[in-house]
Amino acid sequence: MTMPKGLVLTPGASAGRDQSALVAIDEALTKEGVEVERVDFPYRLAGRRAPDRPAVLVDTVVQAATALAGRIGTTTDQIALGGRSMGGRMCSVAVAEGQPAAALVLVSYPLHPPGRPERSRTEHFDAIEVPCLFVSGTRDAFGTREELEAATAAIQGPVTHMWIEGGDHGLRRKDEEVASLVRSWLCDADRVGT
Repeated sequence: MTMPKGLVLTPGASAGRDQSALVAIDEALTKEGVEVERVDFPYRLAGRRAPDRPAVLVDTVVQAATALAGRIGTTTDQIALGGRSMGGRMCSVAVAEGQPAAALVLVSYPLHPPGRPERSRTEHFDAIEVPCLFVSGTRDAFGTREELEAATAAIQGPVTHMWIEGGDHGLRRKDEEVASLVRSWLCDADRVGT
C-alpha cells in the first residue's frame, strides 16, 4: 500500500473532533504531508449527547471522505478513514458498505459493550478488503486481545494489530504513542503486519 494522500478522523461517542488522540494523530501525519480532516458527527454539532443513527454516522464519513478528496484533488480510494471507538467503527462500516478507501485506522475499536461479548460488532468485517490498523490497549474492556485478533481474522484485507501495554479503552495519556504508531504504519513503506 502506498501512503494515502489524506485521512478522515472521527471521534468516539462521547468526544468531538478535538479529542486529544485525534489531534495528536493529525499533527503527526500533517508533518508527513498527509492531509487530515477531523470530523464532528451531526449530533455533536447540534449539541446532543446521544449519537445519530448508524446510517447518519456512516453518511457523515462518506461525505467527509468525498469532500477531502475533492479539496486536495484526488479520489476517495487515496483517502484513509479512521478514528476512535465508535468513529472508527462507523468508518469500517462505510468501507464494508462499499466506500472506497486507502486503509482503515481503528483506535480502540469497540468490539462489544463492556461485559457483553455476545453483542459483537463485527458482522461487517468479512466485507472489508482494505489494509487495516487496529491500535488497542491490552486492558480494553470493549474487547480483549484474543477476542479482537480472532474477530479480525474475518477481514479480507491485511490486518495489523498494535498493542499499548496496560492501556484501557480511553488510552489516556497515550496520545503520542498512538500517534506514533499510526504515523509509522501509514507512512513507513517497510512496515510489516503482525
